[in-house]
Formats: sequence, structure tokens, C-alpha cells
Amino acid sequence: MTEPRNPSMSSIPQTGPAHTDSSSPAVEMDPVEYTLRKRLPRKLPKRRNDVYVNMKTDFRAQLARCQKLLEGGGHREICVHGLGLAINRAINIALQLQASSQGALQLAANTSTVELVDDLEPEDPDEAGEPMTRTRNNSAIHIKVFYPDPQ
Repeated sequence: MTEPRNPSMSSIPQTGPAHTDSSSPAVEMDPVEYTLRKRLPRKLPKRRNDVYVNMKTDFRAQLARCQKLLEGGGHREICVHGLGLAINRAINIALQLQASSQGALQLAANTSTVELVDDLEPEDPDEAGEPMTRTRNNSAIHIKVFYPDPQ
């Protein structure tokens, strides 16, 4: 596929429709003619002690939810997940939890890369443009916040 002319989308690989065969000529994609629809990311299995951090919910509400799970929820550990822009918020929540516990909580962080899928739908369905999909990678963090086992 050819690279789009829009600089903000130039680092994102393009893929055509699923039924396109590899011997067909490359199709030029004009980003102005398509509407971008971002699909929701694939989530890890949802457990009661999983907290998915986002940028839309108030920080204090997310922090209070984590504290409630650790203190009143009967959980000895929670897992805080952040994707993309929410990575900084997830780290901040974990550090705030650790600071408010006076060092009783420990943290274990893992990073990963998550593959996301976007749909590109033509603005004008009457014209010859076909819906397309593209994949892109985004960073993620998974922080285990836990009380260590007493020795």
C-alpha cells in the first residue's frame, strides 16, 4: 500500500479489505475521503480486581475505586491497566496508592504492545471507495499493586 499524504497518519501501516488479493495494484488512499472509526481495544480477562484506567474518568474517582478494592474489597492485590495516553495516569494511580499506604504496598509493572484495528469508511458511499481497515500498535502497562506476603 502507498503511504497516505496526511503527515499525522504517515507512521501507520495501511491494509486493504480482507478479500483483496496481493497481486492487485496498490490503491491510493486519500484520508479526506474516509472517516476513521477506532475500534475498542481487545481487553484482558476482566476480573474483579482489574482496573482499566482511561483519560475520560476523573482521576480521583479512579484512585478511590482502587483504594476501595484494596481496603474494603478484600483483595490483597489489584491490577491497574493503562493504554496509550492513559499510561501516565495508571503509573500515577499506582504510585499514589503506594504513597498513601506508607510503603505497605509494593508494585510490579509490565509493559506490552497492543495491536489496535481502525476502520476507514468512505465519506460518500455512492463513490467507488471500499471500506478499509488498518492496524497500528499502541503501548500498554499492567501494574500489579499488592501487599507482600508476611515472612
